[in-house]
Amino acid sequence: MEKGCKANGNNIKVHFKNTRETASALKGMHLARAKRYLKNVIMKTEIVPFTRYRYGVSRKAQMKNQKASAGRWPKKSAEAISNVLLNAESSAAEKGLNVNTLYIRKIQVNRAMKGQRKTFRAHGRVNAFLSHPCHIEILLAETTKNVQKTFGN
Repeated sequence: MEKGCKANGNNIKVHFKNTRETASALKGMHLARAKRYLKNVIMKTEIVPFTRYRYGVSRKAQMKNQKASAGRWPKKSAEAISNVLLNAESSAAEKGLNVNTLYIRKIQVNRAMKGQRKTFRAHGRVNAFLSHPCHIEILLAETTKNVQKTFGN
């Protein structure tokens, strides 16, 4: 049985689409690599590939070694995911798991309820001005050692 831990962040005020793309780039990474990747995204030395919500996102030179061509550096989303990842890491240490062998087994970003404000337009009209927050859920698990299959009896 796999040992792991879970961490959630609810109603985080970061854009859902940027956070979803950042999370999909992290799926399956080891914990130390994921933390380093998010730090590099904040410093703009590594880029987040935009695959689903890529329309309107321009092509970047850093994407040459990736499969996609469009990418961005969503700083606020990277910081939010980094905070939830730090929470998951401390939960794992509290449970007695080996932090060096943890990897991101599941990372999920869901849309939260929109925040509603008003923006005032010309000729006395008023339009909605919505924010698009999200929920972040991270599940960490320990890597298991591969067991060699024995042939014969």
